[in-house]
Amino acid sequence: MSLQLEIITPDKLAFEAEVEQVVLPTPEGEVGVLPGHLPLLIRLKPGELRLVREGTEESIAVDMGFVKVANDRISVLTEAAIDVQEIDLEAVEAAAERAAEAIKKAKDADADPAEYEHFENV
Repeated sequence: MSLQLEIITPDKLAFEAEVEQVVLPTPEGEVGVLPGHLPLLIRLKPGELRLVREGTEESIAVDMGFVKVANDRISVLTEAAIDVQEIDLEAVEAAAERAAEAIKKAKDADADPAEYEHFENV
């Protein structure tokens, strides 16, 4: 038995395949789904969605959203999804450095407290 997994973002169908199992990141913790799972509607939190396809574990980074499980079909509706292997670590590190510099500049310039708090929480 297998599961049909589809991951849909506002832009496109980001992923679609038959899989053996899925582990979803949720606000309540990780939720594992195997064939025959009871129907479920649950919130998705940003994190790592793990799946097993043809005996190999794969990871997909997902943003917040919702998941519907019914009849061995998993539909993930999320703001964004990217295969973890496609993430450019150098670009992520550069973005983190730019964000840290923006926070420092905002703090040094006595920026609006709301703006500073925004940078701290991004």
